[in-house]
Amino acid sequence: MTHDAAADLGLQAASWRALGTSVQLVVSDHLTQARTALERVLDDVDRACSRFRPDSELSTLAPYTWTEVSPLLARLLTVAREAAQRTDGLVDPTVGQALVELGYDRTFALVAHDGPAVSVRTVPAGWQHVEVDGTRVRVPPGVDLGATAKAYAADLALEAMLSTAALVGLGGDLATKGPDPWPVRVTDVTDVPEGGQVVAIRGGLATSGTAARRWTRGGRVVHHLLDPRTGLPAAPVWRTVSVLAPTCLEANVASTAAVVLGTDACRWLHDRGYAARLVAEDGTVVRSGTWPEEG
Repeated sequence: MTHDAAADLGLQAASWRALGTSVQLVVSDHLTQARTALERVLDDVDRACSRFRPDSELSTLAPYTWTEVSPLLARLLTVAREAAQRTDGLVDPTVGQALVELGYDRTFALVAHDGPAVSVRTVPAGWQHVEVDGTRVRVPPGVDLGATAKAYAADLALEAMLSTAALVGLGGDLATKGPDPWPVRVTDVTDVPEGGQVVAIRGGLATSGTAARRWTRGGRVVHHLLDPRTGLPAAPVWRTVSVLAPTCLEANVASTAAVVLGTDACRWLHDRGYAARLVAEDGTVVRSGTWPEEG
């Protein structure tokens, strides 16, 4: 939602960048308090679990060693483990080392978009090796919480806001609250301006895809959504998958799992009752569940 569109609806809006992505905040009231709450949550999450900060709590953990951590990091690791368990390992927090070997070893804006061929030697350790006991944790090397932490941050920030109605957007992850649905334009990165589809959402909406974060190694196009079963980028079936769910976290876990599943995604989403919009590599749009038809 643009600032002009928000103003036309009598709403207040702000936008900036954090966690390597765009941040959008739209509220009915209390904009200053809402922005402060969101900035605080994003900073806390970044300090807790960024794999691009050598001083983050996650980066300083010794592998396979029980360590006392902050309640926030313990919660973020629990959220990631629960997501993996719910998806039978399709969304796995132990893919970090494989991402590094593919070249995604720094904030994406700094990743070289072309380079020599690489050989991924690391198969993820598996989510079962992420252990949490209160605020004590034990994790393997190569933990990456990118598939869950950002979406969870959107939900967490929303809870801290006084605003009657609010929308938090972190890249393709949206969390909303309020008495009325929010009109949101769902797009693929290759859509023309004003393309995509406007849908009314309550709760969370997440779009996961392979088109925005792609780079080349040895002439081969790779992307950041890995199949934990192989440690390699998911097969190029879906360019983007958008999912509606009660929370942003749940929506993002489902959309990520769907990209990894490839041709089995529609059945998986349908069996779990998710409304989803899937865009194939050739641009074909497929809808699942109660996702509305484009008018």
